[in-house]
Amino acid sequence: MDGATLATGVLILVGLAGIVVPMLPGLVLVWGAVLIWALERQQTIGWVALAVATVLFALGLLAKYLVPGRRLREAGVPWWTLTAGAVLAVPGFFLIPVVGLFVGFVVGVYAAEALRLRDVSAAWPATRAALAAVGWSVLIELGTGVLIACSWLAAVALA
Repeated sequence: MDGATLATGVLILVGLAGIVVPMLPGLVLVWGAVLIWALERQQTIGWVALAVATVLFALGLLAKYLVPGRRLREAGVPWWTLTAGAVLAVPGFFLIPVVGLFVGFVVGVYAAEALRLRDVSAAWPATRAALAAVGWSVLIELGTGVLIACSWLAAVALA
């Protein structure tokens, strides 16, 4: 195994970790690692691996936004509620290491729904729906990253 292949494998692992712990653009890093590997290889198998990774990346991004979005619409959670969650997730990320992003998101969604519905207890179902949607989004992204990693491993085995 050459150094470029080893470095690609490490970058893919870091990208997969970045999906679960959102400190890095995980899926982009996984796809980018395959891109770098293909550019370094300059062989047909590298280009095929990159093409497969690109198709998986595009489908994963599409599913990442469509599936949770549909579930949120079904639950009646408006987009501005998610925006409030995202806005509060940013300072949460810096104020509370590692888990602050999630805490800030939950607080933002809960506060926005409590204001919108004018009822603190009614805000919780929408908050749970938003958390479930985020969970689906992470699972879809992680599944996509694993599929890209597996396709790359298959290309390495065939090379």
